[in-house]
Amino acid sequence: MQLQLALVCDHAEQTADGKLDIRGVFNDLAAPGFPAKHDMVLVIAVEWSRNDIGHYDFVVEVTGPSGQSTMTIKGHSEVDRRDPKSPPARTQIVMPLRGIVFPEPGAYHFRIRIKGRDYEGPSLFLMELPAGSSSE
Repeated sequence: MQLQLALVCDHAEQTADGKLDIRGVFNDLAAPGFPAKHDMVLVIAVEWSRNDIGHYDFVVEVTGPSGQSTMTIKGHSEVDRRDPKSPPARTQIVMPLRGIVFPEPGAYHFRIRIKGRDYEGPSLFLMELPAGSSSE
C-alpha cells in the first residue's frame, strides 16, 4: 500500500472518467481571531498492493500546536481483487470538512493511519490577521 496524495483544498471532486479535479490547495490560513472556523476538503489517494483485498479502516488525526488532538476522522475503503494485467486498486477519498475549529494559531498536522501504519499528511499553519486586515 502506498499513500499517493494527501492535501487540503477549497474544492475537489472525482470526475466521471476517474480523475481528481482539485482546486485551491493551501497550507496556510489567516483568521481574524481564535478560535477560528474554516471549511475545507481533505483529499487522500491510496494505491493498494496486489495482496490488499477486502475492508480497510483508516483514521485521520489532526493535532494542534500543543500536540493535542483537535479532530479525528474515521472511514474505510473496500479493495477489490485485481487481475495482474490491470492497474492496481486505488482509493480516492474526497471528504468535505465543514466548520472545522482551530482553537489557536500555529501549526496543525494531519496524520493518516492505514493498515496499522502512520503516514504524514498535510500540514496547515494558522495565523491571526493584524487588526484591521481582511482575509479576502
